[in-house]
Amino acid sequence: MTKKNNLFANLKSDFASGLVVFLVALPLCLGIAMASGAPLFSGIIAGVVGGIVVGYLSKSHISVSGPAAGLTAIVLTAITDLGAFDIFLTAVFIAGAIQLILGFVKAGSISNYFPTNVIEGMLAGIGIIIVLKQLPHAFGYDSDFEGDLAFMQKDGSNTFSSLAGIVDYIQIGSIVITLISLTILISWDKVPFLKKLKLVPSALIAVTIGVILNEIFIGTGSTLAIGKEHLVSLPVPSSLEEFKSIIVTPNFSGIANPKVWVIALTIAIVASIETLLSIEAADRMDVQKRYTDTNVELKAQGIGNMISSLLGGLPLTSVIVRTSANSNSGAKSKMSAIIHGLLLLVSVLAIPVILNKIPLATLAAILILVGYKLAKPATFKHFWEKGKYQFVPFIATLLAVVFLDLLKGVTLGIIISIIFVLKGNLQRAYLFRKEEYADGDVIHIDLAQEVSFLNKAAIKQTLSQIPENSKVIIDAKDTVYIAHDILDLIHEFKTTRAMDDNIKVKLRGFKKAYQLENTIDSQNHVTIEHYYDAAKRVMVTRELADDEFLEEEKNI
Repeated sequence: MTKKNNLFANLKSDFASGLVVFLVALPLCLGIAMASGAPLFSGIIAGVVGGIVVGYLSKSHISVSGPAAGLTAIVLTAITDLGAFDIFLTAVFIAGAIQLILGFVKAGSISNYFPTNVIEGMLAGIGIIIVLKQLPHAFGYDSDFEGDLAFMQKDGSNTFSSLAGIVDYIQIGSIVITLISLTILISWDKVPFLKKLKLVPSALIAVTIGVILNEIFIGTGSTLAIGKEHLVSLPVPSSLEEFKSIIVTPNFSGIANPKVWVIALTIAIVASIETLLSIEAADRMDVQKRYTDTNVELKAQGIGNMISSLLGGLPLTSVIVRTSANSNSGAKSKMSAIIHGLLLLVSVLAIPVILNKIPLATLAAILILVGYKLAKPATFKHFWEKGKYQFVPFIATLLAVVFLDLLKGVTLGIIISIIFVLKGNLQRAYLFRKEEYADGDVIHIDLAQEVSFLNKAAIKQTLSQIPENSKVIIDAKDTVYIAHDILDLIHEFKTTRAMDDNIKVKLRGFKKAYQLENTIDSQNHVTIEHYYDAAKRVMVTRELADDEFLEEEKNI
Protein backbone atom coordinates (compact mmCIF):
# COMPACT_ATOMS: atom_id res chain seq x y z
CA MET A 1 0.00 0.00 0.00
CA THR A 2 1.28 3.50 -0.81
CA LYS A 3 1.76 5.61 2.27
CA LYS A 4 0.55 9.21 2.04
CA ASN A 5 2.60 12.07 3.46
CA ASN A 6 1.81 15.76 3.89
CA LEU A 7 4.24 17.67 1.66
CA PHE A 8 5.17 20.00 4.52
CA ALA A 9 5.28 17.36 7.25
CA ASN A 10 9.04 16.84 6.96
CA LEU A 11 10.13 20.23 5.68
CA LYS A 12 13.38 20.36 7.67
CA SER A 13 14.80 17.11 6.32
CA ASP A 14 13.32 17.66 2.85
CA PHE A 15 14.85 21.14 2.59
CA ALA A 16 18.27 19.80 3.58
CA SER A 17 18.09 16.94 1.07
CA GLY A 18 16.68 19.25 -1.63
CA LEU A 19 19.67 21.54 -1.11
CA VAL A 20 22.09 18.65 -1.57
CA VAL A 21 20.33 17.49 -4.73
CA PHE A 22 20.43 21.07 -6.05
CA LEU A 23 24.22 21.17 -5.59
CA VAL A 24 24.58 17.82 -7.36
CA ALA A 25 22.09 18.62 -10.12
CA LEU A 26 23.52 22.01 -11.12
CA PRO A 27 26.74 20.76 -12.78
CA LEU A 28 24.97 17.65 -14.10
CA CYS A 29 22.35 19.76 -15.90
CA LEU A 30 25.07 21.89 -17.47
CA GLY A 31 27.30 18.94 -18.36
CA ILE A 32 24.53 16.95 -20.00
CA ALA A 33 23.40 19.99 -22.02
CA MET A 34 26.97 20.52 -23.20
CA ALA A 35 27.38 16.85 -24.16
CA SER A 36 24.05 16.93 -26.00
CA GLY A 37 25.10 19.79 -28.24
CA ALA A 38 22.27 21.90 -26.82
CA PRO A 39 22.28 25.39 -25.24
CA LEU A 40 23.61 25.18 -21.66
CA PHE A 41 20.50 26.79 -20.25
CA SER A 42 18.32 24.03 -21.74
CA GLY A 43 19.75 21.63 -19.15
CA ILE A 44 18.87 24.00 -16.31
CA ILE A 45 15.32 24.40 -17.67
CA ALA A 46 14.89 20.61 -17.74
CA GLY A 47 16.19 20.42 -14.17
CA VAL A 48 13.75 23.08 -12.98
CA VAL A 49 10.77 21.45 -14.73
CA GLY A 50 11.83 18.00 -13.53
CA GLY A 51 12.01 19.24 -9.96
CA ILE A 52 8.93 21.45 -9.73
CA VAL A 53 6.44 20.06 -12.29
CA VAL A 54 7.29 16.34 -12.29
CA GLY A 55 8.11 16.49 -8.58
CA TYR A 56 4.62 17.80 -7.84
CA LEU A 57 2.72 15.48 -10.22
CA SER A 58 4.68 12.31 -9.42
CA LYS A 59 3.59 9.84 -6.74
CA SER A 60 7.21 8.91 -6.02
CA HIS A 61 8.44 10.15 -2.65
CA ILE A 62 12.19 10.34 -3.30
CA SER A 63 12.66 10.18 -7.08
CA VAL A 64 14.21 13.25 -8.75
CA SER A 65 13.78 14.05 -12.45
CA GLY A 66 15.91 16.06 -14.82
CA PRO A 67 18.03 15.79 -17.99
CA ALA A 68 19.50 12.29 -18.25
CA ALA A 69 22.95 11.20 -19.40
CA GLY A 70 21.34 8.19 -21.09
CA LEU A 71 19.68 10.48 -23.62
CA THR A 72 22.75 12.54 -24.59
CA ALA A 73 23.69 10.45 -27.63
CA ILE A 74 20.07 10.45 -28.86
CA VAL A 75 19.74 14.21 -28.36
CA LEU A 76 23.09 15.01 -30.01
CA THR A 77 22.27 12.88 -33.06
CA ALA A 78 18.73 14.26 -33.27
CA ILE A 79 19.82 17.92 -33.18
CA THR A 80 22.42 17.20 -35.87
CA ASP A 81 19.94 15.34 -38.10
CA LEU A 82 17.17 17.93 -37.75
CA GLY A 83 19.58 20.84 -38.14
CA ALA A 84 17.89 23.07 -35.59
CA PHE A 85 17.33 22.96 -31.83
CA ASP A 86 13.83 24.47 -32.10
CA ILE A 87 12.68 21.65 -34.40
CA PHE A 88 14.19 19.14 -31.98
CA LEU A 89 12.03 20.68 -29.23
CA THR A 90 8.97 19.73 -31.30
CA ALA A 91 10.11 16.09 -31.12
CA VAL A 92 10.46 16.42 -27.33
CA PHE A 93 6.90 17.80 -27.10
CA ILE A 94 5.56 14.85 -29.11
CA ALA A 95 7.60 12.42 -26.98
CA GLY A 96 5.94 13.86 -23.88
CA ALA A 97 2.50 13.37 -25.44
CA ILE A 98 3.39 9.73 -26.21
CA GLN A 99 4.47 9.20 -22.59
CA LEU A 100 1.19 10.69 -21.43
CA ILE A 101 -0.68 8.16 -23.58
CA LEU A 102 1.50 5.33 -22.23
CA GLY A 103 0.48 6.34 -18.73
CA PHE A 104 -3.22 6.22 -19.60
CA VAL A 105 -2.90 2.76 -21.17
CA LYS A 106 -1.09 1.60 -17.99
CA ALA A 107 2.20 0.72 -19.68
CA GLY A 108 3.98 1.49 -16.41
CA SER A 109 3.00 -1.93 -15.06
CA ILE A 110 5.92 -3.52 -16.95
CA SER A 111 8.18 -2.27 -14.14
CA ASN A 112 6.74 -5.03 -11.95
CA TYR A 113 8.69 -7.54 -14.03
CA PHE A 114 12.13 -6.07 -13.29
CA PRO A 115 13.89 -8.58 -10.96
CA THR A 116 15.24 -7.16 -7.72
CA ASN A 117 18.75 -8.53 -8.28
CA VAL A 118 18.86 -6.81 -11.68
CA ILE A 119 17.75 -3.47 -10.18
CA GLU A 120 20.36 -3.82 -7.43
CA GLY A 121 22.99 -4.74 -10.04
CA MET A 122 22.06 -1.63 -12.01
CA LEU A 123 22.41 0.55 -8.90
CA ALA A 124 25.76 -0.97 -7.96
CA GLY A 125 26.98 -0.54 -11.54
CA ILE A 126 25.98 3.12 -11.55
CA GLY A 127 27.65 3.54 -8.17
CA ILE A 128 30.92 2.21 -9.60
CA ILE A 129 30.58 4.46 -12.66
CA ILE A 130 30.02 7.53 -10.46
CA VAL A 131 33.16 6.81 -8.43
CA LEU A 132 35.29 6.11 -11.53
CA LYS A 133 33.98 9.16 -13.39
CA GLN A 134 34.39 11.55 -10.43
CA LEU A 135 37.94 10.57 -9.49
CA PRO A 136 39.44 12.61 -12.38
CA HIS A 137 37.40 15.66 -11.28
CA ALA A 138 38.63 15.11 -7.73
CA PHE A 139 42.22 15.39 -8.98
CA GLY A 140 41.53 18.39 -11.20
CA TYR A 141 41.30 16.57 -14.54
CA ASP A 142 38.03 17.76 -16.09
CA SER A 143 38.25 16.57 -19.70
CA ASP A 144 34.96 14.64 -19.49
CA PHE A 145 31.67 16.41 -18.89
CA GLU A 146 29.85 16.16 -15.57
CA GLY A 147 27.10 13.55 -15.64
CA ASP A 148 28.70 11.27 -18.25
CA LEU A 149 27.95 7.61 -17.47
CA ALA A 150 29.27 6.06 -20.70
CA PHE A 151 32.38 3.87 -20.69
CA MET A 152 33.46 5.21 -24.09
CA GLN A 153 33.81 8.99 -23.98
CA LYS A 154 33.26 11.60 -26.69
CA ASP A 155 36.98 12.37 -26.98
CA GLY A 156 37.76 8.76 -27.92
CA SER A 157 39.11 7.79 -24.51
CA ASN A 158 37.32 5.60 -21.97
CA THR A 159 36.75 5.53 -18.24
CA PHE A 160 39.98 3.67 -17.50
CA SER A 161 42.18 5.74 -19.81
CA SER A 162 40.80 8.88 -18.15
CA LEU A 163 41.89 7.49 -14.80
CA ALA A 164 45.36 6.85 -16.20
CA GLY A 165 45.42 10.40 -17.58
CA ILE A 166 45.05 11.86 -14.08
CA VAL A 167 48.81 11.56 -13.62
CA ASP A 168 49.49 14.18 -16.29
CA TYR A 169 46.86 16.67 -15.10
CA ILE A 170 47.04 16.65 -11.30
CA GLN A 171 45.86 19.91 -9.76
CA ILE A 172 47.06 20.08 -6.13
CA GLY A 173 44.42 22.63 -5.16
CA SER A 174 41.65 20.31 -6.36
CA ILE A 175 43.10 17.41 -4.36
CA VAL A 176 43.29 19.55 -1.19
CA ILE A 177 39.67 20.69 -1.56
CA THR A 178 38.51 17.13 -2.38
CA LEU A 179 40.17 15.73 0.77
CA ILE A 180 38.79 18.51 2.98
CA SER A 181 35.33 18.05 1.47
CA LEU A 182 35.43 14.27 2.03
CA THR A 183 36.53 14.82 5.64
CA ILE A 184 33.58 17.14 6.24
CA LEU A 185 31.09 14.82 4.53
CA ILE A 186 32.26 11.68 6.36
CA SER A 187 32.66 13.23 9.82
CA TRP A 188 29.48 15.33 9.77
CA ASP A 189 27.24 12.49 11.00
CA LYS A 190 29.86 11.12 13.40
CA VAL A 191 30.75 14.20 15.45
CA PRO A 192 28.09 14.56 18.22
CA PHE A 193 27.65 18.34 18.15
CA LEU A 194 27.54 18.41 14.32
CA LYS A 195 24.80 15.77 14.18
CA LYS A 196 22.47 18.24 15.89
CA LEU A 197 22.71 20.59 12.90
CA LYS A 198 20.37 18.48 10.77
CA LEU A 199 18.97 21.48 8.91
CA VAL A 200 22.42 22.30 7.55
CA PRO A 201 23.52 19.50 5.19
CA SER A 202 27.16 18.50 5.21
CA ALA A 203 27.28 18.98 1.43
CA LEU A 204 26.47 22.69 1.81
CA ILE A 205 29.25 23.11 4.38
CA ALA A 206 31.68 21.26 2.09
CA VAL A 207 30.74 23.46 -0.88
CA THR A 208 30.98 26.65 1.20
CA ILE A 209 34.40 25.69 2.60
CA GLY A 210 35.54 24.73 -0.92
CA VAL A 211 34.53 28.12 -2.33
CA ILE A 212 36.14 30.05 0.56
CA LEU A 213 39.38 28.06 0.34
CA ASN A 214 39.70 28.62 -3.37
CA GLU A 215 38.99 32.34 -3.00
CA ILE A 216 41.79 32.48 -0.41
CA PHE A 217 44.11 30.61 -2.80
CA ILE A 218 43.25 33.07 -5.58
CA GLY A 219 43.55 36.13 -3.33
CA THR A 220 46.99 35.12 -2.04
CA GLY A 221 48.29 34.15 -5.46
CA SER A 222 48.84 30.58 -4.30
CA THR A 223 49.76 27.83 -6.75
CA LEU A 224 46.86 25.90 -5.20
CA ALA A 225 44.34 28.27 -6.82
CA ILE A 226 41.80 26.42 -8.98
CA GLY A 227 41.27 27.96 -12.40
CA LYS A 228 37.96 28.82 -14.03
CA GLU A 229 38.05 25.64 -16.13
CA HIS A 230 37.75 23.58 -12.93
CA LEU A 231 34.73 25.46 -11.57
CA VAL A 232 31.00 25.34 -12.27
CA SER A 233 30.30 27.25 -15.49
CA LEU A 234 26.80 28.69 -15.60
CA PRO A 235 25.73 31.15 -18.31
CA VAL A 236 25.38 34.66 -16.85
CA PRO A 237 23.04 36.93 -18.88
CA SER A 238 24.14 40.57 -18.68
CA SER A 239 20.72 41.99 -19.55
CA LEU A 240 17.03 41.11 -19.71
CA GLU A 241 17.16 40.96 -23.48
CA GLU A 242 20.07 38.54 -23.35
CA PHE A 243 18.14 36.40 -20.87
CA LYS A 244 15.10 36.34 -23.17
CA SER A 245 17.27 35.19 -26.05
CA ILE A 246 18.27 32.15 -24.01
CA ILE A 247 14.70 30.81 -24.07
CA VAL A 248 14.01 28.84 -27.26
CA THR A 249 10.51 27.66 -28.16
CA PRO A 250 9.53 24.69 -30.37
CA ASN A 251 9.18 25.22 -34.11
CA PHE A 252 5.99 23.27 -34.78
CA SER A 253 6.42 23.61 -38.53
CA GLY A 254 8.62 20.51 -38.21
CA ILE A 255 5.67 18.39 -37.09
CA ALA A 256 5.22 17.14 -40.68
CA ASN A 257 8.81 15.89 -40.80
CA PRO A 258 8.90 12.05 -40.44
CA LYS A 259 12.30 12.31 -38.71
CA VAL A 260 10.70 14.33 -35.94
CA TRP A 261 8.24 11.52 -35.20
CA VAL A 262 10.93 8.82 -35.26
CA ILE A 263 13.05 10.84 -32.82
CA ALA A 264 10.00 11.54 -30.64
CA LEU A 265 9.14 7.84 -30.45
CA THR A 266 12.76 6.96 -29.63
CA ILE A 267 12.93 9.54 -26.85
CA ALA A 268 9.55 8.46 -25.45
CA ILE A 269 10.54 4.77 -25.27
CA VAL A 270 14.06 5.27 -23.89
CA ALA A 271 12.98 7.96 -21.41
CA SER A 272 10.06 5.84 -20.21
CA ILE A 273 12.20 2.75 -19.66
CA GLU A 274 14.88 4.73 -17.83
CA THR A 275 12.19 6.35 -15.70
CA LEU A 276 10.61 3.02 -14.77
CA LEU A 277 14.02 1.59 -13.87
CA SER A 278 14.80 4.62 -11.75
CA ILE A 279 11.42 4.46 -10.02
CA GLU A 280 11.95 0.78 -9.14
CA ALA A 281 15.38 1.72 -7.79
CA ALA A 282 13.92 4.64 -5.84
CA ASP A 283 11.32 2.39 -4.21
CA ARG A 284 14.13 0.00 -3.25
CA MET A 285 16.05 2.89 -1.62
CA ASP A 286 13.03 4.29 0.23
CA VAL A 287 13.51 3.44 3.92
CA GLN A 288 9.73 3.64 4.41
CA LYS A 289 9.21 1.07 1.61
CA ARG A 290 6.51 3.04 -0.18
CA TYR A 291 5.49 2.03 -3.68
CA THR A 292 5.07 4.37 -6.64
CA ASP A 293 2.21 4.25 -9.14
CA THR A 294 4.30 3.92 -12.30
CA ASN A 295 1.39 4.79 -14.59
CA VAL A 296 0.99 8.13 -12.83
CA GLU A 297 4.77 8.55 -13.13
CA LEU A 298 4.62 8.14 -16.93
CA LYS A 299 1.89 10.77 -17.08
CA ALA A 300 3.96 13.14 -14.92
CA GLN A 301 7.03 12.58 -17.09
CA GLY A 302 4.96 13.17 -20.23
CA ILE A 303 3.60 16.48 -18.95
CA GLY A 304 7.08 17.42 -17.75
CA ASN A 305 8.62 16.80 -21.18
CA MET A 306 5.88 18.78 -22.91
CA ILE A 307 6.39 21.78 -20.61
CA SER A 308 10.20 21.48 -20.77
CA SER A 309 10.07 21.58 -24.59
CA LEU A 310 7.79 24.64 -24.59
CA LEU A 311 10.36 26.48 -22.44
CA GLY A 312 13.36 25.32 -24.45
CA GLY A 313 14.48 22.52 -22.15
CA LEU A 314 16.02 19.11 -22.80
CA PRO A 315 14.01 15.87 -22.49
CA LEU A 316 13.96 14.58 -18.93
CA THR A 317 13.58 11.32 -17.02
CA SER A 318 13.67 10.17 -13.44
CA VAL A 319 17.43 10.10 -12.76
CA ILE A 320 19.17 7.60 -10.50
CA VAL A 321 22.18 9.75 -9.55
CA ARG A 322 20.04 12.60 -8.23
CA THR A 323 17.56 10.17 -6.69
CA SER A 324 20.39 8.41 -4.86
CA ALA A 325 21.74 11.71 -3.55
CA ASN A 326 18.21 12.59 -2.43
CA SER A 327 17.75 9.29 -0.59
CA ASN A 328 21.19 9.41 1.02
CA SER A 329 20.50 12.93 2.28
CA GLY A 330 17.45 11.79 4.21
CA ALA A 331 14.56 12.90 1.98
CA LYS A 332 11.15 11.99 3.41
CA SER A 333 8.78 13.19 0.69
CA LYS A 334 8.68 14.56 -2.85
CA MET A 335 8.95 18.07 -1.40
CA SER A 336 12.74 17.64 -1.54
CA ALA A 337 12.56 17.24 -5.34
CA ILE A 338 10.33 20.32 -5.61
CA ILE A 339 12.73 22.32 -3.40
CA HIS A 340 15.69 21.30 -5.55
CA GLY A 341 13.82 22.61 -8.62
CA LEU A 342 12.95 25.89 -6.91
CA LEU A 343 16.56 26.35 -5.78
CA LEU A 344 17.76 25.76 -9.35
CA LEU A 345 15.34 28.37 -10.64
CA VAL A 346 16.09 31.04 -8.02
CA SER A 347 19.85 30.55 -7.96
CA VAL A 348 20.45 30.70 -11.72
CA LEU A 349 18.40 33.90 -11.86
CA ALA A 350 19.74 35.55 -8.71
CA ILE A 351 23.24 34.30 -7.89
CA PRO A 352 24.84 32.77 -11.02
CA VAL A 353 28.15 34.54 -10.28
CA ILE A 354 28.40 32.87 -6.84
CA LEU A 355 27.51 29.46 -8.26
CA ASN A 356 30.34 29.81 -10.77
CA LYS A 357 32.82 29.86 -7.88
CA ILE A 358 31.99 26.27 -6.81
CA PRO A 359 34.94 23.90 -7.44
CA LEU A 360 34.08 20.73 -9.33
CA ALA A 361 36.36 18.92 -6.87
CA THR A 362 33.91 19.58 -4.02
CA LEU A 363 31.00 18.24 -6.06
CA ALA A 364 33.14 15.23 -7.00
CA ALA A 365 33.59 14.45 -3.29
CA ILE A 366 29.81 14.53 -2.76
CA LEU A 367 29.18 12.21 -5.73
CA ILE A 368 31.97 9.80 -4.78
CA LEU A 369 30.21 9.14 -1.47
CA VAL A 370 26.88 8.71 -3.29
CA GLY A 371 28.53 6.17 -5.60
CA TYR A 372 30.12 4.28 -2.72
CA LYS A 373 26.78 3.91 -0.94
CA LEU A 374 25.25 2.48 -4.12
CA ALA A 375 28.05 -0.06 -4.60
CA LYS A 376 29.06 -0.81 -1.02
CA PRO A 377 30.68 -4.25 -0.39
CA ALA A 378 27.73 -5.40 1.74
CA THR A 379 25.55 -5.50 -1.40
CA PHE A 380 27.97 -7.86 -3.17
CA LYS A 381 28.15 -10.08 -0.09
CA HIS A 382 24.36 -10.19 0.18
CA PHE A 383 23.84 -11.52 -3.35
CA TRP A 384 26.84 -13.86 -3.17
CA GLU A 385 25.29 -15.53 -0.12
CA LYS A 386 21.97 -15.94 -1.95
CA GLY A 387 23.56 -18.30 -4.50
CA LYS A 388 24.37 -18.24 -8.18
CA TYR A 389 20.80 -17.75 -9.39
CA GLN A 390 20.75 -14.37 -7.62
CA PHE A 391 24.42 -13.42 -7.90
CA VAL A 392 25.03 -14.11 -11.61
CA PRO A 393 22.25 -11.78 -12.92
CA PHE A 394 23.35 -9.19 -10.34
CA ILE A 395 27.02 -9.18 -11.36
CA ALA A 396 26.23 -9.50 -15.09
CA THR A 397 23.95 -6.44 -14.89
CA LEU A 398 26.59 -4.52 -12.96
CA LEU A 399 29.39 -5.24 -15.46
CA ALA A 400 27.20 -4.52 -18.49
CA VAL A 401 26.03 -1.22 -16.99
CA VAL A 402 29.66 -0.20 -16.39
CA PHE A 403 31.07 -1.27 -19.77
CA LEU A 404 28.02 -0.84 -22.05
CA ASP A 405 25.14 1.28 -20.79
CA LEU A 406 22.20 1.18 -18.42
CA LEU A 407 19.58 -0.22 -20.79
CA LYS A 408 21.87 -2.93 -22.22
CA GLY A 409 22.95 -3.90 -18.72
CA VAL A 410 19.40 -4.28 -17.46
CA THR A 411 18.38 -6.16 -20.62
CA LEU A 412 21.23 -8.62 -20.15
CA GLY A 413 20.36 -9.11 -16.49
CA ILE A 414 16.70 -9.78 -17.29
CA ILE A 415 17.63 -12.27 -20.05
CA ILE A 416 19.93 -14.18 -17.68
CA SER A 417 17.21 -14.17 -14.99
CA ILE A 418 14.68 -15.55 -17.49
CA ILE A 419 17.13 -18.29 -18.52
CA PHE A 420 17.58 -19.25 -14.87
CA VAL A 421 13.81 -19.30 -14.35
CA LEU A 422 13.34 -21.53 -17.39
CA LYS A 423 16.16 -23.78 -16.24
CA GLY A 424 14.59 -24.01 -12.81
CA ASN A 425 11.23 -24.89 -14.32
CA LEU A 426 12.85 -27.55 -16.50
CA GLN A 427 14.45 -29.13 -13.46
CA ARG A 428 11.22 -29.03 -11.49
CA ALA A 429 9.09 -30.65 -14.18
CA TYR A 430 8.99 -33.93 -12.28
CA LEU A 431 10.35 -35.83 -9.32
CA PHE A 432 12.40 -38.93 -10.08
CA ARG A 433 12.71 -41.51 -7.27
CA LYS A 434 13.40 -45.18 -6.90
CA GLU A 435 11.86 -47.53 -4.33
CA GLU A 436 13.54 -50.79 -3.51
CA TYR A 437 11.51 -53.99 -3.09
CA ALA A 438 12.51 -57.61 -2.60
CA ASP A 439 11.29 -58.58 -6.04
CA GLY A 440 12.87 -55.56 -7.77
CA ASP A 441 13.02 -51.79 -7.74
CA VAL A 442 10.16 -49.56 -8.84
CA ILE A 443 10.94 -46.22 -10.53
CA HIS A 444 8.52 -43.38 -9.76
CA ILE A 445 8.17 -40.33 -12.02
CA ASP A 446 5.89 -37.80 -10.31
CA LEU A 447 4.91 -34.99 -12.68
CA ALA A 448 4.85 -31.41 -11.42
CA GLN A 449 1.84 -29.09 -11.25
CA GLU A 450 2.52 -27.74 -14.74
CA VAL A 451 4.42 -29.64 -17.42
CA SER A 452 4.96 -27.59 -20.58
CA PHE A 453 6.72 -28.23 -23.87
CA LEU A 454 9.82 -26.67 -22.28
CA ASN A 455 10.09 -29.77 -20.10
CA LYS A 456 10.05 -32.12 -23.07
CA ALA A 457 13.83 -32.46 -23.36
CA ALA A 458 14.33 -33.28 -19.68
CA ILE A 459 11.53 -35.85 -19.55
CA LYS A 460 12.62 -37.39 -22.85
CA GLN A 461 16.17 -37.82 -21.54
CA THR A 462 14.92 -39.38 -18.30
CA LEU A 463 12.70 -41.86 -20.10
CA SER A 464 15.50 -42.80 -22.50
CA GLN A 465 17.80 -43.64 -19.58
CA ILE A 466 15.40 -46.06 -17.89
CA PRO A 467 17.09 -49.50 -18.09
CA GLU A 468 15.58 -52.64 -19.61
CA ASN A 469 13.31 -54.86 -17.52
CA SER A 470 12.40 -51.93 -15.24
CA LYS A 471 9.12 -51.19 -13.50
CA VAL A 472 7.93 -47.59 -13.90
CA ILE A 473 5.04 -45.62 -12.43
CA ILE A 474 4.25 -42.24 -14.02
CA ASP A 475 2.05 -40.23 -11.63
CA ALA A 476 0.09 -37.15 -12.71
CA LYS A 477 -2.09 -36.77 -9.64
CA ASP A 478 -0.73 -33.28 -8.80
CA THR A 479 -0.78 -31.80 -12.29
CA VAL A 480 -3.18 -29.15 -13.53
CA TYR A 481 -1.72 -28.91 -17.02
CA ILE A 482 0.26 -31.25 -19.27
CA ALA A 483 1.29 -30.20 -22.76
CA HIS A 484 0.23 -32.37 -25.71
CA ASP A 485 3.91 -32.93 -26.54
CA ILE A 486 4.48 -34.53 -23.14
CA LEU A 487 1.41 -36.76 -23.41
CA ASP A 488 2.61 -37.97 -26.82
CA LEU A 489 6.06 -38.59 -25.39
CA ILE A 490 4.69 -40.75 -22.56
CA HIS A 491 2.40 -42.58 -24.96
CA GLU A 492 5.31 -43.39 -27.28
CA PHE A 493 7.40 -44.58 -24.37
CA LYS A 494 4.64 -46.90 -23.14
CA THR A 495 3.68 -48.34 -26.50
CA THR A 496 7.09 -48.60 -28.16
CA ARG A 497 10.15 -48.37 -25.97
CA ALA A 498 8.56 -50.14 -22.99
CA MET A 499 7.44 -53.09 -25.13
CA ASP A 500 10.82 -53.40 -26.86
CA ASP A 501 12.82 -53.33 -23.61
CA ASN A 502 10.39 -55.23 -21.39
CA ILE A 503 9.63 -52.20 -19.22
CA LYS A 504 6.41 -52.43 -17.22
CA VAL A 505 4.69 -49.03 -17.19
CA LYS A 506 1.81 -47.94 -14.98
CA LEU A 507 0.06 -44.59 -15.60
CA ARG A 508 -1.73 -43.05 -12.68
CA GLY A 509 -3.75 -39.94 -11.86
CA PHE A 510 -4.35 -38.50 -15.35
CA LYS A 511 -7.52 -36.45 -14.70
CA LYS A 512 -10.44 -35.24 -16.74
CA ALA A 513 -8.80 -31.81 -16.85
CA TYR A 514 -6.91 -33.01 -19.92
CA GLN A 515 -9.96 -33.24 -22.19
CA LEU A 516 -8.05 -31.46 -24.95
CA GLU A 517 -6.03 -34.63 -25.38
CA ASN A 518 -9.06 -36.81 -26.08
CA THR A 519 -8.22 -37.40 -29.77
CA ILE A 520 -6.89 -40.06 -32.12
CA ASP A 521 -4.95 -38.81 -35.12
CA SER A 522 -4.65 -40.29 -38.61
CA GLN A 523 -1.47 -42.15 -37.69
CA ASN A 524 -3.21 -44.07 -34.95
CA HIS A 525 -1.55 -41.67 -32.48
CA VAL A 526 -3.69 -42.04 -29.36
CA THR A 527 -3.44 -40.21 -26.07
CA ILE A 528 -2.77 -41.77 -22.70
CA GLU A 529 -6.34 -41.96 -21.48
CA HIS A 530 -7.08 -44.46 -24.28
CA TYR A 531 -5.23 -47.13 -22.34
CA TYR A 532 -7.32 -46.65 -19.25
CA ASP A 533 -10.83 -46.51 -20.54
CA ALA A 534 -12.33 -48.85 -23.12
CA ALA A 535 -15.24 -46.44 -23.47
CA LYS A 536 -12.72 -43.78 -24.61
CA ARG A 537 -13.44 -41.42 -21.75
CA VAL A 538 -11.18 -38.36 -21.50
CA MET A 539 -9.17 -39.48 -18.45
CA VAL A 540 -9.44 -42.21 -15.88
CA THR A 541 -10.09 -40.80 -12.44
CA ARG A 542 -7.95 -41.91 -9.59
CA GLU A 543 -11.00 -43.17 -7.67
CA LEU A 544 -11.73 -45.87 -10.28
CA ALA A 545 -8.12 -46.86 -10.60
CA ASP A 546 -6.98 -47.01 -6.96
CA ASP A 547 -8.08 -50.54 -6.06
CA GLU A 548 -6.91 -51.99 -9.36
CA PHE A 549 -3.66 -50.10 -9.20
CA LEU A 550 -2.79 -51.31 -5.70
CA GLU A 551 -3.23 -54.86 -6.86
CA GLU A 552 -1.27 -54.36 -10.06
CA GLU A 553 1.53 -52.55 -8.22
CA LYS A 554 2.13 -55.68 -6.17
CA ASN A 555 2.42 -57.70 -9.35
CA ILE A 556 4.91 -55.23 -10.81
